[in-house]
Amino acid sequence: MNITVIGTGYVGLVTGTCFSETGNHVMCVDINEEKVKSLSAGKITIYEPGLEVIFHRNIEKKRLEFTTDLAKAVDFGDIIFLALPTPEGEDGSADLSYIIDVANKLGNLIKKYKIIIDKSTVPVGTAEMVHNAIAKTISEDLFDVVSNPEFLREGVAVEDFMKPDRVVIGTNSERAREVMRTLYEPFVKQGNPIYFMDERSAELTKYAANSFLATKITFMNEIANLCEKVGANVDMVRLGMGSDTRIGKRFLFPGIGYGGSCFPKDVKALAKIADQNEYEFSILDSVIKVNEKQRTVLFDKIRNYYKGDLKGKTIALWGLAFKPNTDDIREAPALYIIEKLLKAGAIVQAFDPEAMENVEKLYGDKIAFANDQYEVLNNANALMILTEWNEFRSPDFNFIKSKLIDKAIFDGRNIFDPATMQQNGFYFESIGRP
Repeated sequence: MNITVIGTGYVGLVTGTCFSETGNHVMCVDINEEKVKSLSAGKITIYEPGLEVIFHRNIEKKRLEFTTDLAKAVDFGDIIFLALPTPEGEDGSADLSYIIDVANKLGNLIKKYKIIIDKSTVPVGTAEMVHNAIAKTISEDLFDVVSNPEFLREGVAVEDFMKPDRVVIGTNSERAREVMRTLYEPFVKQGNPIYFMDERSAELTKYAANSFLATKITFMNEIANLCEKVGANVDMVRLGMGSDTRIGKRFLFPGIGYGGSCFPKDVKALAKIADQNEYEFSILDSVIKVNEKQRTVLFDKIRNYYKGDLKGKTIALWGLAFKPNTDDIREAPALYIIEKLLKAGAIVQAFDPEAMENVEKLYGDKIAFANDQYEVLNNANALMILTEWNEFRSPDFNFIKSKLIDKAIFDGRNIFDPATMQQNGFYFESIGRP
């Protein structure tokens, strides 16, 4: 098939690249000329494991191309994916201005039947808004609007796309349904389902899924905080809970809160949808409140250790991205902790395998950056672990101890065992464990 993807951000680039991998011809369009120039030259603009290999392969095979010409891209594609930003508005709702702006333009560009697909995470009713915007200028016989939310986890997005747990497609059009089934059949050869439903249900499914996972994380963080009060070990509680098949083992790891481009924005957006429909979604309100508090709980621990005085203390940070295997720092707990440390007068030096360039754009020379996880320990009083990168899990503890002035480690991701740290002579604090 000839596929157009409008938007070359995280979702758009992964979507376009993965569709080209199964033999489709994909044209991605973006208004950012520099980005399009880089992508066309074979320079990938995001960090995502496994993406670069298939990106280059499909450019070489001429199945994947990039342009700034929207009219050309619309004319090319039989299927047009909208993978545009939906940033959080001031009131917590999703900002649909990018999507509606493109929808208004599509009506003047479509000359034959097209399927317009909302791939972005959008509020309930967006498909109807897109449909109405296009229908202002062309006949409804020339297009269908479909909701096809993405369920990509940063760090494993290629695997998620190529081998999805499920594909959700919202449409009431039989014509669009059959095209979408054909499009996705190569990705579900092992029997994973394609669920067809109405557009509004598909739109709500994405928000419901992300909000439930965020709730699960938040609940576990609350349990971890309670464990510290009563002297229990959250690791043991997690094992006991996770073995129940009704609960499951995943998303039960406590830490310093969720971040990224999806959970914070989607939880707030779903809460806003409920508010607009005069429904009090109390659980989500609590999730938002608890997560905001959890993001800086590790700062409270280090501040207490230094008896409220962090001025002049040099704090080393391992990890800046909101999760491992990505350079994404959107709503990363590390950023909130950095703000607290700087405000308290601490000297901050940091290392992350992928995210330092993005953080440097925000802070400049306010914090120092190191070339590796050991260099960042130079002259440091204490170490804070903020992202659970695999390379941090089995370090040289003797070397760390020789570098840290106060032999203190604050583990916000529970990657080290407390007993082992005690045996190695560290002062050690983590989340929800003795």
